[in-house]
Amino acid sequence: MPNASGKRWPGLPAVSADSVIPATRWSSSRVLRLRILTALLLIPVTVVAVLYLAPVWFAALTALVVLLGFHEWNRLVPFQALHLRLGFILLGAFYLYALWTSHADRDLLRVVSAGASLWWLAVIAWILSPDWPGGRNPLIKFAAAFVSLGPAWLGLVALKAAGGRGPELVLFLLVLVWVADSMAYFTGRLLGRHRLAPAVSPGKTWEGVIGGLAGALAVAMIGAWHFGWSGVQWVQFVSVGVTAAAISVVGDLFISLLKRQQHLKDTSHLLPGHGGVLDRIDSLLAAVPWALGWWLWLGLVVL
Repeated sequence: MPNASGKRWPGLPAVSADSVIPATRWSSSRVLRLRILTALLLIPVTVVAVLYLAPVWFAALTALVVLLGFHEWNRLVPFQALHLRLGFILLGAFYLYALWTSHADRDLLRVVSAGASLWWLAVIAWILSPDWPGGRNPLIKFAAAFVSLGPAWLGLVALKAAGGRGPELVLFLLVLVWVADSMAYFTGRLLGRHRLAPAVSPGKTWEGVIGGLAGALAVAMIGAWHFGWSGVQWVQFVSVGVTAAAISVVGDLFISLLKRQQHLKDTSHLLPGHGGVLDRIDSLLAAVPWALGWWLWLGLVVL
């Protein structure tokens, strides 16, 4: 095995490319199995929580998930001192409580959803220029946690608490993003050739994005049929679904960018095969406020 000078380290046998490739494939296959197993465990728990938990318990459970997201965001800022890390999580808890006390305010929900949607559009510029001067500023990344995590949580909680078909809409959003993510992952592995954002996430490809959007289109069409939309409203509902899947890619890339700045592969190791909570919900952070904002504006959803 050559060292930096081109010589072999003494006592170590030569390693051929043929022996490395099978090991790499085995490792990739193992990660995929872990990814699928974790998903199979999480999916039924999520479905039961969305459809059957009382709104207050759903809010509490998802708040715990978001607080885990705040905990992982500590590594992205990064906060090193224990009192800063704990203070950040505690501030996140107060923030979620404040949002919960106002979740029934429809005007606030519209403003928060619209503001978050504009934020994610602005993040596109950040991703395209990852080395801009403020991109590594801890205060900016500190604020980004609240703008990213809060609106998505508020949107899910408000839909769940609205009753009626609200829980079904929550489940629709989760399925939409999950299918888009999964289709993008497998399409990218099979057909990926053209990198989407090599400086941010070298593994993501345009082919993967197209595969993800195709999956989202199918889910959105099934959703439109399930909710009984027709005519213009059918087109609107499907369009919102596909664009929500598109903006979800921005959420994914943003977390990838923050991880890359700190030389992290995953935000944590909490979920085998997936990484951390933020690695699992990054797409939802952008998709939920985007979809809810448009649904409210178009009158497709009345809370």
